Amino acid sequence: MSMMFDTPEGVAFVQMAARAGALKMEIAGFRRRGQSAYSICKQVYGLRGGREAVLRQMDELIEKAIAEKQAREAT
Repeated sequence: MSMMFDTPEGVAFVQMAARAGALKMEIAGFRRRGQSAYSICKQVYGLRGGREAVLRQMDELIEKAIAEKQAREAT
């Protein structure tokens, strides 16, 4: 299945999902240059807590965005 993200909301969703994926990899032990995915997620989305807590909050934000999109499409 192919999806196109050509709206600002779609692009923001893809960025959120990519940041959550980067945070999962960071928790697994992967490292990157520059600012950590953990600090980016905390800064951009205003989250608090440790790495695992921030990842859970990111997952909740993603699920909420999906539910809101499905609700908009249903009406």
